[in-house]
Amino acid sequence: ASSSPVNVKLLLIGNASVGKSSLLLRFSDEQWIPEDEATATIGVDLRVHKMDVNGRKVKLSIWDTAGQERFRTITCSGYHIYDVANRETYDALPKWFTEIDTYVSSLVPKIIVGNKLDKEHSRQVSTSEGQTFATRKECLFLEASAKTSVGVREVFED
Repeated sequence: ASSSPVNVKLLLIGNASVGKSSLLLRFSDEQWIPEDEATATIGVDLRVHKMDVNGRKVKLSIWDTAGQERFRTITCSGYHIYDVANRETYDALPKWFTEIDTYVSSLVPKIIVGNKLDKEHSRQVSTSEGQTFATRKECLFLEASAKTSVGVREVFED
C-alpha cells in the first residue's frame, strides 16, 4: 500500500512583473511566455504539481499571488522573488518579509529567488547581494530564469 502524499503549500511573493507566474508556468507546464505577451495575475493562481522526492510522493500546491493578498492560509513556504535586472524589486524584499511575517509563523521556511537570470547583461542586483540578504534572513537563496529554465527545477524541488 502506498502512503498518502505529503501536502506542501508554496506561496510566490514579490513585486509585479518579477516573473512569479513565469517561474510557475515554466515549472508546471514547461512553458514560457514573453514579457510583452504576459498578463498580470489578478487575484490568485493555484497550480498543483505532483512529484516524487526521495521515493516519497509530494503534492505541491503553488499559490501565485498578485501581491495584495493576505497570507493567513499559507503554512508551508514563502518564496520571495525579485528581478535581478530591477533593483527596485530587490529593495522591496524587506517590505514583503514584514508583510508575510505578520501572518505566517517564523518557523515557515522562506526562500529568496533572484529571477530573470537571462538578463545578466542588465543585472542590477549581484548574486552576492542576494546571498547576503538571504543569509541575514536565514533563508535559502537561488537564482533562476523562467525564460531559459536555468535553476527553475531547483527552486521548487530543493
